[in-house]
Amino acid sequence: MLTRADLQDDLGQAPIDSLPHEDLGTYEDPKAAAPERDPSAPAGRFPWAALLVMALMGFLLIATETMPAGLLPQIASGLDVTEGTAGQFVSAYALGTVIAAMPAIAMTRGLRRKPVFIVGILGFLAANLMAAFSTDIVLSLGARLLAGAFSGLLWGMLAGYARRITAPEHAGRALSVASLGTPVGLAVGTPFGAWLGTTFDWRWSFGVLSILTVVTLLLAAFLVPDAPGQRAATRVPLVRLFGVPGVAVILGVIVSWMLGHNIMYTYIDSYLRAASLDIPVDVALLTFGAAAIAGIALTAAVIDKGVRRLVLLSLGSFTVAGVIFIVGQASTVAVLAAIILWGIAFGGAAAQLQTAISAASGENADVANSMLGVAFNLAIFAAGVAGAMVISSFDGLVLPVALVGLAAVALLLAVAGRRTAFPA
Repeated sequence: MLTRADLQDDLGQAPIDSLPHEDLGTYEDPKAAAPERDPSAPAGRFPWAALLVMALMGFLLIATETMPAGLLPQIASGLDVTEGTAGQFVSAYALGTVIAAMPAIAMTRGLRRKPVFIVGILGFLAANLMAAFSTDIVLSLGARLLAGAFSGLLWGMLAGYARRITAPEHAGRALSVASLGTPVGLAVGTPFGAWLGTTFDWRWSFGVLSILTVVTLLLAAFLVPDAPGQRAATRVPLVRLFGVPGVAVILGVIVSWMLGHNIMYTYIDSYLRAASLDIPVDVALLTFGAAAIAGIALTAAVIDKGVRRLVLLSLGSFTVAGVIFIVGQASTVAVLAAIILWGIAFGGAAAQLQTAISAASGENADVANSMLGVAFNLAIFAAGVAGAMVISSFDGLVLPVALVGLAAVALLLAVAGRRTAFPA
């Protein structure tokens, strides 16, 4: 646990208040102060326009990450490589996020938010354009790695930025709106990108995403207000943020929950085929996405009244959905009901977890949320490997077992974190 005494010990027992400002400044408990808000932001108005621009950026980040999974044969043919090599388009992106997210946020957390946001979008745009026009697999994978790095920067800062431009009493709702792009990207962006690439050429998918990124850049320039960066006096060193009460538990919940989710989501087609159900995979994903949007709406309506019950309810519903997948595998109605419940439970997850980790880390929310992004991407990467091992050794009907087991672990961690991670 991070205490004032710990910091004094680490600095040779020197009194904190006597330290030079540039070294650490006057230390404050990261939970003691809420994130600074932009003084120009109206205190009584909810910044719908700015938050929807952030949601659009989130949509593009998710769609860009997952879209190549539906275009592997086309990408492989276009670059004259194997489908396995083309599959590294997804892995390279996730790896870029894992490598760059925390260092990028740590280096930029003291800067004003809007310039960092604009630079992040420009970098992301440049990387997507490189991928769209590259004819060399090494350059293409490098572009995907770079896109993932800028994605890590943008994901890490969005939660703190949304909170800084919103009145404190509406912080949870702000995160729900800003995170709307995640389920929409999964439900609409990925299938649409795959359709574009299949109907025309896979490069069109990257081209359209680039055009939408330019639109987002212009909207951000005109509609998103600026906000201050984190004050030097409140910055906790990156490695010590794990010691802030609650942060490690929340990260554990994220990894367990998202690992279970992504094993099922990535290989949902294998489950549907093994169960011999007449449910096309695109219908299943669209149903899931629509339900996830409903989950975000429910989360936005009640999250500011307390996040603990929401997290426990979501994880409980997630687990029940997994059980229905297991026992109702022969019934189309039961499986569709499970998909809907699964989507609702997942829909509000990003906002709930971002709210929890932001509250636990206080003014260090940007760095903490970069850790959240890393945890998400590690889960995506690990789910691809673990899911492949499961379906190669057994069949798709085993996937819900993994979902239930990992969701149960996340639920137990959330229950145990009642004091610091998910307080009442």
